Amino acid sequence: MENNQHFKNILELNLAMLLISTSGALGRYIDMPVPVIIGFRAILAGILLFLFCKWKKISFSTGSKDRPTIILSGVLMGLHWITYFYALKLSNVAIGMLSIFTYPVITALLEPLLLKTKFQKVHLLLALLVLLGIYFLVPDLDFENSYTKAVILGIISALCYSLRNLIMKTKVGNYNGSVLMWYQLVVVSICLLPFLFIFDSSGIKDQWPATLTLALLTTAIGHTLFLSSFKRFSITTASIISSVQPVYGIIIGIVFLKEIPALSTVIGGVLILTSVVIESIRTYK
Repeated sequence: MENNQHFKNILELNLAMLLISTSGALGRYIDMPVPVIIGFRAILAGILLFLFCKWKKISFSTGSKDRPTIILSGVLMGLHWITYFYALKLSNVAIGMLSIFTYPVITALLEPLLLKTKFQKVHLLLALLVLLGIYFLVPDLDFENSYTKAVILGIISALCYSLRNLIMKTKVGNYNGSVLMWYQLVVVSICLLPFLFIFDSSGIKDQWPATLTLALLTTAIGHTLFLSSFKRFSITTASIISSVQPVYGIIIGIVFLKEIPALSTVIGGVLILTSVVIESIRTYK
């Protein structure tokens, strides 16, 4: 019986990863300016999560001392999404997704600085492995090259995501994951609302099915399932399993967008994901 439950939990976490990994193909497919896509994504996902929290009777109250942290994490989440989607627009699903998967190693390097944990030398080796992976992702260090720009934006996105995860970790073990996600979506929505009027957002008329899929499946359901998996798995186990995300994303890109990654991208991806798995297994032990 226990084995069945464990299998169900693993399946649920993999489903969360599959749903979140649709962001790559959807980011490439939706043909609107990036701030407009992320603006609509946040507003729609925010409405859906609000209804979910009301239905589940989850409290929205937060402590006044935690609000600045939650607002900052929302701003970082918005920056993470925007830079990631620009990376996708400039390259392809494989390069966009693999470059943001430098975040576990960035997190490992930042944690001793921000949370005053003990620095571990092995993290320098893992960082070198990631750098080697990035070297394979970038065809040449030419800043005119759109793939080079995409990898740089992907790494900035990973940095924002790492910072957001680290500051959330310090404060918010005492709130429901869906409520935290909702507050972050509200912050992103408020920040990006002006851009819906500055940029051309008329494309939403034709793009709403894909945008709604991004808001519902990728953001509201995917992220909520992922956050709830933390109750059943250690964050480490969750992050080991989360490294299948780019693999799912690349397969979705191949099936729906006919984007076959180059051999150098595959080599770079293997190196980056190896560092993620090593770090995760190490902390697990």
